[in-house]
Amino acid sequence: MTTSRRKFIKISALGLGGVAATTSAINMFGANSYLDNLVKQDLTKNFKRTATYCEVCFWKCAAWTHTNEKGEIKKIIGNDDDPHCYGRLCPRGTGGVGMYNDEDRLKTPLIRTTINGEQTFREATWEEALDLIASKVNNIKENNGPESIALLKHGSPGKHLEQLFKAWGSDTFAEPAYAQCRGGRETGFATTFGSWIGSPEPTDIRDTNCLVLIGSHFGENMHNSPVQEMSDAIDKGATIITVDPRLSTAASKSKHWLAIKPGTDIALMLAWMNVLIEEGLYDKEYVEKYGLGFDKLKDHVKTFTPEWAYGITTIKPEDIRKTAREMGKAAPAVIIHPGRHVSWYGDDAQRERAMAMLNGLLGSWGRRGGFYFKESIKVPSYPLPKFPTPKWGWKEIGAKYPLAQMGLTFEVIKASIPNPENKYPVKAWFVSGVNLPKSIPNKKLLEEAMDNLEFMVVVDTMPMDVTGYADVVLPECTYLERYDHIRSANNREPSIALRMPAVAPKYDSKPAWWIAKQIGERTGVGNYFPYNDFKEVIEWQLKKMGTSLEEMEKIGVKNFPRKSRPLFLRDNENYEFGTQSGKIEFYSQELKDLGFDPMPVYTKHPEPPQGFYRLNYGRAPMHTFSRTANNPNLHELKKENDLWVNPKVARIMDIKQGQRVWLRNQDGVNSVFSIKVRVTERIRWDSVYMVHGFGHDNKKLSRAYGKGINDTQLISSVMVDPIMGGTGMRGNFVEILTENPNTNTEI
Repeated sequence: MTTSRRKFIKISALGLGGVAATTSAINMFGANSYLDNLVKQDLTKNFKRTATYCEVCFWKCAAWTHTNEKGEIKKIIGNDDDPHCYGRLCPRGTGGVGMYNDEDRLKTPLIRTTINGEQTFREATWEEALDLIASKVNNIKENNGPESIALLKHGSPGKHLEQLFKAWGSDTFAEPAYAQCRGGRETGFATTFGSWIGSPEPTDIRDTNCLVLIGSHFGENMHNSPVQEMSDAIDKGATIITVDPRLSTAASKSKHWLAIKPGTDIALMLAWMNVLIEEGLYDKEYVEKYGLGFDKLKDHVKTFTPEWAYGITTIKPEDIRKTAREMGKAAPAVIIHPGRHVSWYGDDAQRERAMAMLNGLLGSWGRRGGFYFKESIKVPSYPLPKFPTPKWGWKEIGAKYPLAQMGLTFEVIKASIPNPENKYPVKAWFVSGVNLPKSIPNKKLLEEAMDNLEFMVVVDTMPMDVTGYADVVLPECTYLERYDHIRSANNREPSIALRMPAVAPKYDSKPAWWIAKQIGERTGVGNYFPYNDFKEVIEWQLKKMGTSLEEMEKIGVKNFPRKSRPLFLRDNENYEFGTQSGKIEFYSQELKDLGFDPMPVYTKHPEPPQGFYRLNYGRAPMHTFSRTANNPNLHELKKENDLWVNPKVARIMDIKQGQRVWLRNQDGVNSVFSIKVRVTERIRWDSVYMVHGFGHDNKKLSRAYGKGINDTQLISSVMVDPIMGGTGMRGNFVEILTENPNTNTEI
């Protein structure tokens, strides 16, 4: 057995000290309600409030951070003027204080070293760590070019590091949020309407008459404003149709729950199109005015009847017709929601295109109760020197996927493994805000790539799994302790939000802007960081926008009037869509010219072998991916995941409620830890389900360690979308083991 050059280091071995949390989880989410506890603690007295926007998830809700006389953060509440949250934060937002107070945080820079033949980390000063990084970066740039250094990122800190990389002359960027989450929907809707969906999604849920959710777990993924709007829509009598092999929270609130056989969504949508067209339920005037290729679509779906779909999806023909008629009746105030995490089966751009085409048939794009025309306000770019032009970057690395519109993490990983045919070799990684071992499928490939890197830097707030593979670990302060870029996102009306530090950074942690600037100065590109504090950048930008830092400190959020166009299409408006034809393309010549199907076609996907079940995964409203399982506030709300098992399967295997089991996937990969069984009719018999983000095997995460199963570990089969490079992960199957398959349980 060969020894890995880049051995995973257990940060727990350092024995770093910690401090007690100042706000306990029981105080935040104890027996009484959160608001009751706030009243009991009398938190309104002598409290200073500071503007911020949340970093616990990507919705970035604006909020107020409250600190007491001792400078301790005690609570976070939503900003009433923010269209992202309407003044109400989800559990993750209010629990963000736990991120600041977590005593398991990274506290000081760490450098990989070898002592007595064993790889470990040692504590280092910032000067030593930054000098080492600069030396390694300069050497790699000289020998291989700056393009060979890749940035794998997510969230606000990645933007600061992106500025550093551009200054070097590298745009070798990638983030899992594209290929593993939302990329397929952007391609599907762009090839139909000529527009990205973006974030927040431009869905007019509050005024809709019918909301169709296909594997979109509203109420569990807790996207703030859409969940609130869905609640309002239900109160107004809107019809909710949920397509899901599991009775999710959204399905439990729905008029129709279609417990579809996994992998057959395109067949269902083709049958819906058949009913809408054959029964004349589509928006004829809208389609005639704005559509292209309708006659070809009509011929295409003619044989895709509900009876045909029944044999594939297991959904009864009468239910397919009934739900299609509900959509037609509600049109154009109907939304076939594009979802968020849509990388499932490798044909996801086409699956999302089918969703887009349904919206086109129903006339919902640009209509009240459907999709509105989003608008944002541009934040002026701070004056910097012109960036050098890279010789190659993410586009060249992902060139075989013609409609990829962002860097593909999987392709960067493969480019990091030495191969004579690799034209674009990657030699080093900077990783920020991405816990790769918990987010990237095919762990074997990931570890091979990391083992072959010349250098790897991780910037994070917590000792996540990925930090154990780094050469240098840099402790970033939390979003509550730093300035960041002005938030400007698409919405009904433009708005901006300010993030500023409520307190000084804890321990020896630093903000990402400072880290990027320091490395820039040490690598000869300090002129791209012409400021001493990022506060200067924000002040300059706000002044250019007609406001000021002083004003934003007082209001937190500033809303602007729309200027681009009305929110919805005007009667008889001659609107030109962003496609090549300027029309809604039911038939895509662009896809045809690239060698792909111009209209979606159902393709059968692999099914579970005998004794195996499809592994489905999802979200919990109090957690964000794998990043919050150790949060002292949020951990108390959900400490571990459980395995949903149908009663039929439980009877066959003689498995009981609460019993601990292990899982083994189709490639023989065993789960490290066990998981409790939840016997429930809410899951199909051919599938099992668990919440993503648990099963941490780093003992330094004192609360999350060993709690539940890491679903990503069991995802070793990846189906790549040939159109845009999305990494579909729902083609993995597991068998349930009642005895521990691991002979060595030491982690």
